[in-house]
Parts: sequence; structure tokens; C-alpha cells
Amino acid sequence: MNDIAPLDVLAAAAHPDDIELTCAGTLIKLAKRGYRTGVIDLTRGEMGTRGTPEERSEEAAEAAKIMGLAVRDNAGLPDGRLTHDWEMKSTLIKALRKYKPKLWVIPCTEDRHPDHAAVGQAAQDAAFLAGLRKIDTGQEPFRPTWTLHYFCRWEHPVSFIVDVSDVFETRLEAIRAYRSQFDPGAEGPKTFISRPQFLEGIIARAKYYGSKIEAAYGEPFLSKEAIKVDDPVAFLTATEADWARLR
Repeated sequence: MNDIAPLDVLAAAAHPDDIELTCAGTLIKLAKRGYRTGVIDLTRGEMGTRGTPEERSEEAAEAAKIMGLAVRDNAGLPDGRLTHDWEMKSTLIKALRKYKPKLWVIPCTEDRHPDHAAVGQAAQDAAFLAGLRKIDTGQEPFRPTWTLHYFCRWEHPVSFIVDVSDVFETRLEAIRAYRSQFDPGAEGPKTFISRPQFLEGIIARAKYYGSKIEAAYGEPFLSKEAIKVDDPVAFLTATEADWARLR
């Protein structure tokens, strides 16, 4: 019996801070509009050069509050050793059946970091497998209504871009919650991501995608399924007020 209130959106990530660096603006925006949002991190990020798993857990909890998440879970799988295997698929199947999200937000299946790609592949499979009754996890079968892929390091075809201009400063606040990773003055050796230029690159990328939709900042997503549209005129010209009336 699942008595947990379903989520509208559940995002999966290999490491704490992956969501903040990629699509947190979208989750923040949706949470502000009253949607129940959540994140499942597959590892504790213990292979990171700086910070302990305990520190990163505290930072992830702080970031979750900033983002307005209803749920943030951590599966505790081994960082740097994630593979597209049954253990991870089973973990994600259980998460989908537990939280029953309408929207499943996952990494693209190809990326520079093998952990990101592995989560993308396993999460894509889990979206289908979670609906099979004969996969017994002690939960009811469930499939999310839609799966979207967010971009990590590599570029991919863009299905649409979310305007996150009004929440981008909050997204930056969530990123900065990971002081062990992104604060140049934090204890530990300098790393690629602790340099000021790294965060500048994150901001520049959001500006680039924002420029493609005439917005200050944007976050891109890929849908591998075709998006059904009944009325192209209404769909493509709807205002914020129009969408508000539909909710």
C-alpha cells in the first residue's frame, strides 16, 4: 500500500548537485506554481575530490529546501561505479512506483561522465519496466506519463527550452549550497569545478539557451517521444495567463 502523496515531477541524478547544475530552475519554477517536485540522487558523491559524503548530504538537504522540493532521496549506490545494470534499474523502478510522478526527468543517455550516462540509460529503461506487473517489488505497477532528458556536459537535440529567468538567482543559491564543491575558498585542493570559471560557464550556458527563446536564462530538454499537439495556434501562442487558467 502506497500512502505517499504522488509527485508531479521526479528527477533522477547520479550525484548530489547534478540537478542544481542542469535543470534546477525548472524544478524551482514548478514548485513555486504548486507542483510537488522531488529528486533521487543515486550516489552520495563520495568520489569527489573535495568534501565528505556527510558534508555533501547536508549540502543536498540545504539545496532541497532552497528549491522547494517535497522529497529528496539518496540511493547510496557507489559513486564512479554506476552501470546500466539491474541493481540501478530496480532502484529506479521502486522510486517510480513509490512516488508515481507524472513527469520523469532524467539525464541524457550519452554524456562525458559515465555515471550520468548510466543513470540516463537505466532511468529510461525503468520508466517502461516499472509498468510490468510481473516485476515484483511489493508495489503496484506504474509508468510516468512522460519522460524528459536534461543536458549534462554534452549537447543534444532540443525539444523545448524552459524560461527560468525569474528563478535563476534561486538556482544559483542552490548551487552555492554545495560549498565543498564550488566555493574557491573552501578547504581542499583546487578542482575544475571549484574554479570561478566553472560557475561562469553554467551561467553562460543558461544565457545561451535563454537567448534562443528571447529570455534571460533557459534550460533545455529532450523528449524522445513526439509531443502531441491538438491546436498548434493555441499551443504556440499561449500566454502565461492562458497556461494559468489550464492548471
